[in-house]
Amino acid sequence: MCYNEIIMGLFSKTESYLGVDIGAHGIKLVELHNVKGRPQLWTYGILDKKFDIHAPSTDSLVLPDRSEQARLAIETAESEHIAFDEVRVDEYAGMLKELLKQSKVTTKRVTASLPVSYVFHSIVTLPLIEEKQRTPIIVAEVSKLVSQPASELQVIYQLLPTTEKDPKFQRFLVTSAPKSIVAFYTSIFQKAGLELAELETEAFAVERSLVGKDTTTTMVVDMGAERTNFFIIDNGLPMTHRSIQMGGDAIEDILTTTFGIEDVTGQLMRDVARLSADKIPPELFAKVLNPILKEVEYNFDMYLQQTGNEEKRPQKIVITGGAGMFPLIQKSLQEAFNVKVFIGDPWARVVYQQSLRPSLAAIGPRMAASIGLALRHFTQ
Repeated sequence: MCYNEIIMGLFSKTESYLGVDIGAHGIKLVELHNVKGRPQLWTYGILDKKFDIHAPSTDSLVLPDRSEQARLAIETAESEHIAFDEVRVDEYAGMLKELLKQSKVTTKRVTASLPVSYVFHSIVTLPLIEEKQRTPIIVAEVSKLVSQPASELQVIYQLLPTTEKDPKFQRFLVTSAPKSIVAFYTSIFQKAGLELAELETEAFAVERSLVGKDTTTTMVVDMGAERTNFFIIDNGLPMTHRSIQMGGDAIEDILTTTFGIEDVTGQLMRDVARLSADKIPPELFAKVLNPILKEVEYNFDMYLQQTGNEEKRPQKIVITGGAGMFPLIQKSLQEAFNVKVFIGDPWARVVYQQSLRPSLAAIGPRMAASIGLALRHFTQ
């Protein structure tokens, strides 16, 4: 278990915001305090432990679109009752409660993220309809796309702006997840003694911490332990979201096989991450790099084919996620695409003591979602 470093000081009657991200490799949390309108770091915590939270693999490289990926993930999860049992709720809640205690979290209100593998995220285009008619129509459309009854889905959406003077259609950014997943996560936080204020997708959280007010069309590549997520963000909104079953675990497997070392702590991965990319043979990691490069290209092409996006090829790629620090990821993306590629800094919009900078920089890529969740109530 790896815990926080505490910002010392007392803030009386200060608004506090807690962001919690439960991922495949544990729990990350960040508490921010509102100090004169600015987000100030109060505490953070990390629990390193493998969790079985994702739906079984539905590799987006072989699926026609995100809705098909989401449909298969949701159907498989429902049929196998993935992670919905009370025993799992108690287990996760117990670990979260201990992490809250060790991290000295001061607030009970929390914003949390849902696992990306259960989330449907897409643009839905409809003829012009009155505002009061939108919700049932959009929910019905999403239900058809994911082949789930509307009664089993929680759907949120927002109307996207248009530049047309006399539009005949409306575009909505739609996000949906099974109510069973929402109930599962709600139970975890309730049993941990927290008040769950909001559940949102990682796409919005990552956008908030890594992009903020930047209106440039940007791709975020979020490389975790089991999955790599790809978001194209335009004018502050995550317009596309795809995921492939490839991440840091695959890199560790290659390192373990190559060096003959059973590395249960991930230290070998961290040691290699400190090397220059020029000293690491790319052919050794082709099975990891090639799917990522193909998926980035697919995302670019898919986005550019959408009406109104013909000239909006992303101008930069931001890398995040614990495995995103692997040197060959940045180098390979830089060589393959004529755009700026860099490691994102999710702490850039947060005030903290400069003495913490080395520690925060080391864990930053792992904390993008939890920081973004905590930033939800700040105007960036």
